[in-house]
Amino acid sequence: MRVLFATWAWPSHLYALVPLARACRAAGHEVLVASQPAIQDEIVRVGLPAAAVGQDVDAAGLVRGYLLPSAAVPAPVVPAGPEGRGPRAMRMFHAHADSMVDDLTALARDWRADLVVYEPTALAGPIAAAAAGVPAVRLLYGTDLLLRARGLLPEVLAPLAERNGVGAFDPFGSCTVDPCPDEFQVPVDYERLPMRYVPYNGPGAGSPLRAPAPGRRRAVVTWGHTMAKMSPAHFLAPQAALAARDEDTEVVLAVSAAQLPLLGELPEDVTVTVDVPLHLLLADADLVVSHGGAGTVLTALQAGLPLLLVPQLPDHAGHSARVLACGAGEVLSRDEADPARLRAEVRRLLDSGAERAAARRLRERNAERPAPAELVPALEELTDRRSASVR
Repeated sequence: MRVLFATWAWPSHLYALVPLARACRAAGHEVLVASQPAIQDEIVRVGLPAAAVGQDVDAAGLVRGYLLPSAAVPAPVVPAGPEGRGPRAMRMFHAHADSMVDDLTALARDWRADLVVYEPTALAGPIAAAAAGVPAVRLLYGTDLLLRARGLLPEVLAPLAERNGVGAFDPFGSCTVDPCPDEFQVPVDYERLPMRYVPYNGPGAGSPLRAPAPGRRRAVVTWGHTMAKMSPAHFLAPQAALAARDEDTEVVLAVSAAQLPLLGELPEDVTVTVDVPLHLLLADADLVVSHGGAGTVLTALQAGLPLLLVPQLPDHAGHSARVLACGAGEVLSRDEADPARLRAEVRRLLDSGAERAAARRLRERNAERPAPAELVPALEELTDRRSASVR
């Protein structure tokens, strides 16, 4: 079986594909990951074969247009284009699909793919699969935030589909693979293939941290990759780290090499780790403080840890809302997240058993779900059914 994975050029979206892509390779299948040129080196770094399709899009510039309003940091105003209905980010997803779809369709045909697996915002994926006459599998990276746009997608994508010889098709593909525990997922009206969330937070190395000294607790602070690309004013990791410090609480601040210049002066008792995958830092942690990105949230919950979140983008707000709904943490707006409030919420969450118990329940529910390797036979069955139907 030849499995073509598709994502647009954003690291966290790529990382969400890695566990299932590796499972397919381990089962003896050929795998190829297609995306725009900007992320080709990163695909190679994660250890998967890469193919460049389409042209690069100013993703950071588009994301910047969807920052949530804040009195502290006003968001730029970006006029909506003709694809502006539905979720505000639809304009961005359409731009990426437009960039990728022609080359991705040609690749699916020329490589003779048997299956296309795509993350939910890589909307060139289902078009390429339909053009090649093969099943399309949507692999969620978190809660299904495109569900409310489902009715709009066929119309929005119709010109791109027609350009590649595709008439009617389902943008949600043949099936959806869902890595979220049922309690965490938004209510959906379609059949899903449940999959255990297995953290992959990027290529990197790191030695395990020493456990905190007796009587001390540990808060891990991370602000992902996206917010620092918006502006230093949206990168709240240093402020959060300072607020989390206390005589009985040590802080581990996880950053990328690119974010180091944004940290400023930090006390010696803040441990800074650089380019260490987040899941390697959570074994002895008691709390995660972050921006609310899907990968960070699911990685923390997979470790059974409560979260304090400050979302500044719509998808971060969506995942933060699910954390709140499950009782596994607290959410502050950008304007609420002053040092005093951050400090108070860190103290409350470290002392509270309710959020910790809720996070541990989600960890248990995740562990009950099938591992990525257990989904490979279901993918094989999809291609077998397709082969039988064309014979």
